[in-house]
Amino acid sequence: MKNRRWRTLAAAVVLAASVLTVGASASAATKPGQAKPTVVLVHGAWADSSGWDGVTSRLLDKGYPVIAPANPLRGLAEDSAYLKEFLATVGGPIVLVGHSYGGAVITNAATGNRNVKALVFVAAYSPKEGETIAEAGALNGGDNSLLVSHLVQRPYPGSNGQVDTTIDPAWFPRLFAADVPLRKSRLMATQQRPLSTVAFGGKTGVPAWQSIPSYALVALDDLAIPAVAGKAMAARSAPGRTVTIRGSHAAMVAHPDAVTGLIVRAARSVH
Repeated sequence: MKNRRWRTLAAAVVLAASVLTVGASASAATKPGQAKPTVVLVHGAWADSSGWDGVTSRLLDKGYPVIAPANPLRGLAEDSAYLKEFLATVGGPIVLVGHSYGGAVITNAATGNRNVKALVFVAAYSPKEGETIAEAGALNGGDNSLLVSHLVQRPYPGSNGQVDTTIDPAWFPRLFAADVPLRKSRLMATQQRPLSTVAFGGKTGVPAWQSIPSYALVALDDLAIPAVAGKAMAARSAPGRTVTIRGSHAAMVAHPDAVTGLIVRAARSVH
């Protein structure tokens, strides 16, 4: 009787294991987004990865794997090296997206990575070789002096005379996120991650957009990257693949549908 019970129990365990194995195989075979590229979202200055929340949720709903890593914001060389190492850990095709200063970082970090199949610049810098973000932002007479005049500076250890910068919270809604609901933009102002002044003088290496298909979104009411400069950068980095919106610098927060649509367009071009 005892042996019969053990045989019955053993058979049940084997059956359950078989069902779990088949279920796991079926789940793996039909895993949503399995055949789609991974979208890597890189935030810029005075922001963090939460700024991508609206875009991330939409991409996940469409079955895209998404990663939104933290950008160190220590300087172009350092941040690009960090992202380059990060991207090397992501298997399969990648659509790499950058906002603001994050655009300069992806411009440098993606060079030489064969997995990066498309770049998307969202209200972002896309400097050419040897160009700084300060120079890129001044193209065609671009002027962001209003924003620069309202930066708060704070020292940090080991900075060698450089400082961290954030936007004066009282000015943040107007200068960074004018079309974001005021309650939300005030919250964003309290959560800014600082950008070191090292980043303003970092020179771009061979830009990835020279060899990787690129897409750009230019925000026409942008007070951080003037639209005239944004258009000039997009004309050389994403010719024929540029869209414009009437909006502020915080395009991914205020216009997540438009930003998601451009990313999906880039992702669908990946074979």
